[in-house]
Amino acid sequence: MTREEVRNKDFKLFQEEFEKWQERFGLTGYKVYFKYEPLDDSFASISVNQEGMIATVTLNSLDRKNPLKEIKRSAKHEALHLLLARLERRAKSRFANEDEIYELVEELTNKLECLIE
Repeated sequence: MTREEVRNKDFKLFQEEFEKWQERFGLTGYKVYFKYEPLDDSFASISVNQEGMIATVTLNSLDRKNPLKEIKRSAKHEALHLLLARLERRAKSRFANEDEIYELVEELTNKLECLIE
């Protein structure tokens, strides 16, 4: 298998795994777009337009160690961020510091990630 075929397989696995968790969490009202491009400081990321119910999920196209494990874990992690997107948006409109909210959401996402199989 060529390097390009492996990369395409990884990206497809990431999409399928994310969609599995999206369905499992009942988040089917979102239109999701996937990108496969370099990211500076993370294995994957998500941005959510809550008003439009649109999410863009990006998998880092740079090579990483142990990609199969990271791909599945990262897909679940980003789906958890989608699950928490409305909470995060509401919290940011309150009297809380944005950094505090991000830290709390990240902590909860990591906890849920370990609990949810």
